[in-house]
Order: sequence, then structure tokens, then C-alpha cells
Amino acid sequence: MGADYYKTKESVKKYIELAKDVSGAKLIEELKKYLPAKSELLEIGSGPGTDWKILNTTYHVTGSDNSKEFLNHLNKTIPNEKFLELDASTLKVDNSFDGIYSNKVLHHLKDGELANSVKRQYEILKPEGIICHSFWKGEGSEYFKGMFVNYHKKDDLKRMFKGYFEILLIITYQEFEEGDSLLLIGKRK
Repeated sequence: MGADYYKTKESVKKYIELAKDVSGAKLIEELKKYLPAKSELLEIGSGPGTDWKILNTTYHVTGSDNSKEFLNHLNKTIPNEKFLELDASTLKVDNSFDGIYSNKVLHHLKDGELANSVKRQYEILKPEGIICHSFWKGEGSEYFKGMFVNYHKKDDLKRMFKGYFEILLIITYQEFEEGDSLLLIGKRK
């Protein structure tokens, strides 16, 4: 059930309504400290397009999602832009990027899938490219409102990313409750 959550019109419509007041504006401000303006950026999991619109004011953004329903929504609401159908764990793209961004997307991956994604991000980033990802903070995993959520701690993320990336920043922040989220920014080694 969890893998299919974003696959129906109803669930996408419900998610868009649920997330209408949520954006990654503060995360993007952190990203701007490390990734120069006009850089080529891949957004993993563009969803409703909220963060894509913010990112696109500073960067040349390639949006993506693994849900055809979200891609339909993006193509209708942000015409004349190209959005890729991408699985976050395999990231099958031919081009390379200066940066990769996701906001609460990679926590939908199981540990092995996240390890694959980290390796693949390293492969598609240009030398010294920047990653910026947010995660739910905690332990274990669960299905929350039909979606698989894999919680993480700072040390777990450091271990997972350190083979490929120099960790520039890893902080706890509040999305809904104090200390419920983690932001990781890293540079390709």
C-alpha cells in the first residue's frame, strides 16, 4: 500500500491539500550558502511543485517524481518545464548536476535503497557537487497514513553518506514538532 500512496489521483489531491502550507524555503536558504546561483540542480520528488518554484528562482532546476499523477499535476500547473519520471533509489538520468535536493523524499526508501541512491547521487553529481536532503528524525520505520517512512538519526545519516560525501552540515530542525527533522548538506568527495 505504501509504495502506491502517490499513484492515485485521490491520494495526490489529498497530499497537495495536506501540504499546501508547507515549503522548504528555510532549507533552500541553507542550500544557497553552499551551492552558487545558476547551478544545475536536480530535485528528487518535486511532488506538488512548491519547492521547485522556490528553487527555480535561483537555480536551473530539473524536477522529478516517481508518481505519474504528480507528474501530471506538475505539467498542468508548471507548463513549459520538463519533469522527469525518476525512482529516487536508481536515479536513471544521462546528465550530471551541480546539486541534488530533496525535501522529505528519501525517507520513503528502505536502508538498502537509500544506500543505492547515495551511490547514484555521487555518480551523477559533478566534482564537488552539493547535496541537500531533509529527513524525519527518529528510529525504525512505519507506514504512516499509507506511506512508508524510514526514520533516521544524525549518526546513521553520517555513516550512510560519508563514503561519498563530505558532510558540510547536519542539523536538527522543526517542521511540525521541536526536533522532528534533520537537514543534511554534503559535498561530493
